Formats: sequence, structure tokens, C-alpha cells
Amino acid sequence: MENEQNSDFNHADKHKINDFLSVFSVKEDWGGDGTGRLNLSGRRVAISKEYIPRKYHFFNTNAVPEEEGWRINGMPDYTLPGKRRLLTWHDCGASTSRVVLPPQFEAPPGIFTADLEIFILAGKIQIGEWRLDKHSYSFIPAGLKVEYWKVLGEEEVEILWMENGPVPLQYQYAETNYPDARLSEYIPVLDSKLLPWGKTETVQFEVAKKKFLRKHNNGGGTWLLAILPHYDGHYGMIQQYNEEAYAIAGYCDIGNYQFAKDHLGYCPSNSTFPRHRTVDGGLFFVRVDRDLSKVSTVLSYANGD
Repeated sequence: MENEQNSDFNHADKHKINDFLSVFSVKEDWGGDGTGRLNLSGRRVAISKEYIPRKYHFFNTNAVPEEEGWRINGMPDYTLPGKRRLLTWHDCGASTSRVVLPPQFEAPPGIFTADLEIFILAGKIQIGEWRLDKHSYSFIPAGLKVEYWKVLGEEEVEILWMENGPVPLQYQYAETNYPDARLSEYIPVLDSKLLPWGKTETVQFEVAKKKFLRKHNNGGGTWLLAILPHYDGHYGMIQQYNEEAYAIAGYCDIGNYQFAKDHLGYCPSNSTFPRHRTVDGGLFFVRVDRDLSKVSTVLSYANGD
């Protein structure tokens, strides 16, 4: 079931698109205009083949079947294949996956036809002159030329791989940047371990800590959230935005569900979230398509336990 508010988005010619930078992102189902370009509205998930409005999903990504022989669309045949667990996706081409690339993996320079975010879960990879290791982050805008890719060492590299659309991501050989590529938004490498912790922007998580990795055009963002030990949110909450969250370490009990390492949560706008509690604390990778510092984006809800 497709989100009705996204029904005006025409996917019929998505495979015939030449000027991929001219395609508009899907409008967010909370009333946004798509300028955040995450395309988180209306996604399906690995445990639900249909999009269900206001229905959140939590699941262990280790239980998702692993696709062998996965290769980035458009990459030459000589590039070694990897493995992928597809976690969430949208018909426009946006998706979130866990990707594993093998040792000796190398890929040539080129551009991608959609924005790409990557967060390293394990291992090391070189992209041009930049080296990314565990908990490093990169944002590669569509049309920006990146140099060769190379897995470092004898271990696989595991990546939280986020293709943001609004067209299917493909590799294209290029010697220069594509005209009008958003070069100023490029984040070649950000070592999150070196970033300072800051405050959160909502009352519900005022005792948690936050590291911004990227702030989106509409005020949403990609960040790390550390929920401190002995946290108790006391109440449930209503979220008026779309969210993806991946558990890196520790856990947080959300109602009766223990959201622990390698679990993913997809929460459409206007979902009612149960009470959050943890004894030991946890670390989470989060993407949100709205500015949470605005009034009424997160509402306490006494019956949300």
C-alpha cells in the first residue's frame, strides 16, 4: 500500500532518466516538501512487504536473508561481488541495507546517480585519499566524482549503506563531476569518535547525548544518539516525522521490545511510540527527516506504554 500523499510522484519513467539531478524527492507524509531528500516516507521493510501508515517496525537485521553476489548497479564485472541485507526501501529507489564487501575489493572512480550515505560498522575502506574505519561516516551527493574504492587489510568491511534516491542508485564512469552536483554538501570522511557529544533537542531525551554527522537542508539530520544508563522516558511519545534507527551497541527497551545491537527501527510519521527504558544504556545511529527542535514534532503521550 503506497502512501496516498506520495501518489503524485511519477515513477513510470524512473529507468529512463538521464538528468537524475532534476528529479524531485518524494514529499514527506507529515507535510514536508522533500527538500531533506531522505525519502523516508512510505518505505517498506524487510518484515513487512507493504507500507502501513503510523505502524512502526523493529527487527533484528541478522535475521534478514543475505543476498550473495551483490554488486552496485553499473559497476564493471571485474569488481568483486559483496553481500547485502536489504532492510528498508521505497519504490523511488531509496533504500537502506547492510552491505559487506570482501578483502581485495576494488572499484574504479565514478559518480552515483543518487545521494549515498555510508556508516562503517566494521573493517576499513579507502575511498580516494580518504580512509574510513569503524564508526566513520561519509555523504556522497549524486553526481559528485569519487575516486577508487579499496577494502583495506584482510578483513571484510561492513557498511550501513543508505541510497537516498529519488532515483535508483547506479554507478557511472566519469572523469569529472556532473554539472550542478552539490559539491558543497560532500562529506568525504567524518570520524565520529573524534566528535564532541552535544545535547539533544527534545524533552523526551534531554538526558541523552547526540553527535550530529550531517544536518539536512530542512533541519532534519543524521546523528549518533547515546542513551545513558538508567534512562527512563516515563511516557510514550508521538513522533511527527519519519525515522530510521540502527542499534550499534547496548540496548533500549521500547515497550516490551528490546532494541539491541544490530536491530533496526523504521517509524513512519505520527507513530505512537511506547515508553523507552534502559539500565545499561546504548548507542544508536539515527536518521530523521524533520527538525526536532521545532515545537510539537515530538509529543509526550501518557497512554503510550
